[in-house]
Amino acid sequence: MTYLYYKTSTATYNQKPNEKELKQWKHLANKANWRITQLPNGFFQTECLNPDSEDWHDVTRRETIEGAEAAIDGSIDHFSKKLEATKGPKVVKTFK
Repeated sequence: MTYLYYKTSTATYNQKPNEKELKQWKHLANKANWRITQLPNGFFQTECLNPDSEDWHDVTRRETIEGAEAAIDGSIDHFSKKLEATKGPKVVKTFK
């Protein structure tokens, strides 16, 4: 069972993202494409702009505006790392 999980995970991990995925990740990594709205119940909702239709899509809800902004920052960090990973492995140490 472990081998099957490893094999499946490794196979999907090595696949390159297509152009549509890359475009979406670049869009989501840009903070200008995000906003925070306050709902009638007092919660704050993070929303992301859909580049194709100019509609806003809700993503998360948080109790505080600070929590909502932290959620956006976390999403931006996540998608920035995904974009960085598409450049291939990064050398962290070499030996002589």
